[in-house]
Amino acid sequence: MTFDWKVGDFSGLATRTDADVPGADPAGPRVAIIDSGVHAAHPHVQRVHSGVGVDADGSLTDDFVDRLGHGTAVTAVIREKAPAAEIVAIRVFDRELRAPGAALIAALHHALSQQVHLINLSLGTTNADHATDLTAAIAMARSRGAITVCAAPEPGYRWLPGALPGVIRVVADASVPRDTCRVTVEESGEVRIAASPYPRPIPGVPPERNLRGTSFAVANASGILARAWPDWPAWCRGAR
Repeated sequence: MTFDWKVGDFSGLATRTDADVPGADPAGPRVAIIDSGVHAAHPHVQRVHSGVGVDADGSLTDDFVDRLGHGTAVTAVIREKAPAAEIVAIRVFDRELRAPGAALIAALHHALSQQVHLINLSLGTTNADHATDLTAAIAMARSRGAITVCAAPEPGYRWLPGALPGVIRVVADASVPRDTCRVTVEESGEVRIAASPYPRPIPGVPPERNLRGTSFAVANASGILARAWPDWPAWCRGAR
C-alpha cells in the first residue's frame, strides 16, 4: 500500500507557535535530533528544549554547538513543519560527519532518557558489530512509544539502524514535494517513506546550490510525522 501524506493534512499541537501560547512554550512532540548539534539562536530554529554533546567514548558533555551546520539545517527542516516541536539536540559529529558507534548508541540512550516521541537519525553505520546494541535501543524506543526515523539501506550499504526492525526507513526522492511523504506499508508491517532530499530553502539560493541528500529526506519525513503527533496511525507505531 502506497499513499501520500502532506503537511496540510495535519493541524494541532505541533503547528502552534509561541504567539499562540503567551508566556509559555506550546506543548508539542519532543523530537531528538542526533547529528552535529544545533545553533539554537538560528532564525530557522529559534530555540531548543535541551542539548548535549556525545564524545567518542559515549560520555556526555554540555557542548551541543553545531560546528558543521548540518544539524542546524536538519533541525530547521523539522521546525518548519512542526513549529511547536520540543527539540532535544544531541551532537555526535564535531569537526566532521563521522562518529564512532559508541557515540551513536549513547546518543540513542540519552534521547530515551529525555522521554522523546520521535528520534531523527540522518545518519547510519555499516559496522555490524553495533547491531546488537542498536537493536536493543530501537526495541526500547518502541516499548516507550517513540518512533525512530532513519536512512534506509541502499544497494551495497546495510545502514544501521535503518536495516533493523522497528524503524521507519526513509529514501530520498527528488520527485516528491517537500511538504509530502510518500508512504509505503508492506504486508509485513515494514514502513518506507520517500521524501524530498532538499532542506529548507534559502532566499536567493537556487536549490541545486543548497545542501541536499538523504539526511534532509529523513528530516522532511520526521517533520511531517512530528506535525501529525499525537494522532499517529497504527502503521506508524507498528513499523516492523
